[in-house]
Amino acid sequence: MGQYVPTGKFGRLFPSLQPLTPPPEALEELGRAMKDATPADPKGDNEDVPAGYTYLGQFIDHDITFDTTPIQEVLVDPLALHNFRTPALDLDSLYGRGPADQPFLYQLPPNDALFVIGKTSPNPGGGDPTVKPSLDFDLPRGPQGLAVLGDPRNDENIIVAQMHLAFMRFHNKIVEGLQAGTVKPPSAARRSLFEEARQLVIWHYQWIVLHDFLKRLVDKDVLEDVLEKGRAFYRPHRDAFIPVEFAAAAYRLGHSMVREGYDYNEVFTFKQGPRRRATASLALLFRFSGRSGTSVPIPSDWIIDWRRFFQFPNDGVTAGLSRKLDPLLAPTLSEIPDGGVLPGVNLPIANLRRGRSLGLPSGQNVARRMRLKPLSPEDIAKGPDGEVAARHNLHLETPLWYYILKEAEQRGNSKRLGPVGSRILSEVFVGLLEYDSSSFLASNPQWKPTLPSSKPGHFTMADMLRFVGDLSPINDAKNLTGP
Repeated sequence: MGQYVPTGKFGRLFPSLQPLTPPPEALEELGRAMKDATPADPKGDNEDVPAGYTYLGQFIDHDITFDTTPIQEVLVDPLALHNFRTPALDLDSLYGRGPADQPFLYQLPPNDALFVIGKTSPNPGGGDPTVKPSLDFDLPRGPQGLAVLGDPRNDENIIVAQMHLAFMRFHNKIVEGLQAGTVKPPSAARRSLFEEARQLVIWHYQWIVLHDFLKRLVDKDVLEDVLEKGRAFYRPHRDAFIPVEFAAAAYRLGHSMVREGYDYNEVFTFKQGPRRRATASLALLFRFSGRSGTSVPIPSDWIIDWRRFFQFPNDGVTAGLSRKLDPLLAPTLSEIPDGGVLPGVNLPIANLRRGRSLGLPSGQNVARRMRLKPLSPEDIAKGPDGEVAARHNLHLETPLWYYILKEAEQRGNSKRLGPVGSRILSEVFVGLLEYDSSSFLASNPQWKPTLPSSKPGHFTMADMLRFVGDLSPINDAKNLTGP
């Protein structure tokens, strides 16, 4: 697909299947029932998926999809929707169009291979007044406080913003390594410093998506089947596209993984102690972002501690967990705070309405099309949310997004997606890589990660963050002294 590919279209995996169009009031009642009644109960945690993967999933989503059309009650033709992201795992949300076309993202020559990094505010953010230095751990911001990014959605909550920043720092670290000779160039064909760093970043990122992120969330046998035997359903005629069954249903699994609050760093945490006096609630995560209009640049006591979001053995900190994959969402997502992508909106209802407006088929019809045994009506009707679905006969033909979450609960033990969800995610992600001629899977399928890692030939988010360093900057005494 080339280095800077054009943005694309949405499409359908199953164009022959009939759309499911339940009464809007039925979807509203079901959406209101999709609320986690015990969001702090550890029994609702997914022990297999650390909390950071929730926001890595959001970061990946912003890399491949950007649909600006409003939610409507009428049916929408996916082919008429424009995707303002490239349908490739190429980090265009990070790189934009590169330093030649968007120089404001990069430092001035001769350092224009490096991203501009923003500084935190020395004013405490309601946690620890002793954390005052201004540090290089915020997104670059304009005079209004809005982040200067390839995709403004990566400044809608502080965790995804710090995730975007981590990838910027990852790129800069590779640039420095290439200059110092400590990082090996990606090939013998020498190119500009920026292009060599960009390829290394993107290929290691693609490896993370395929072999770290995806393998934690889908049935491993399904993913291996797609990799070994090929795709059966995602088969674009020419160019890659984003299927609405993926964008509006299967890949919205991340909404189920969101917590009501996080053990964020040594200041904002659920634990008690002399320097632990505040909680990183979901509402606060939206507040400390440019889209909220307040609290930016972020205060230094809001720099993330990645050890609490990804697993780093022997670091003495236990990573927090995501919530289980099931139809129950954090209560705050029923009324998204200001600063969120849909402030004031009930997210479960919005997702169900979106699926209806796009004419998504029922989960049962998709399962039958895949020659899989659908969930039984009794499976769908389980639990208080299922009782509401059954009241409106949605246990017989079920909205695809809700079906995929219910399938994860019933057949994935709430730890990973079931067969329908796993097949959609596996085929689309593998397909996006195979249709991108510059991806490692298409151009060099035998390639293995070359950067330092805990397991040679493999690479995870934890490996990336450890390579960048600064896992917990505010816990580093030498930083607390300030410039």
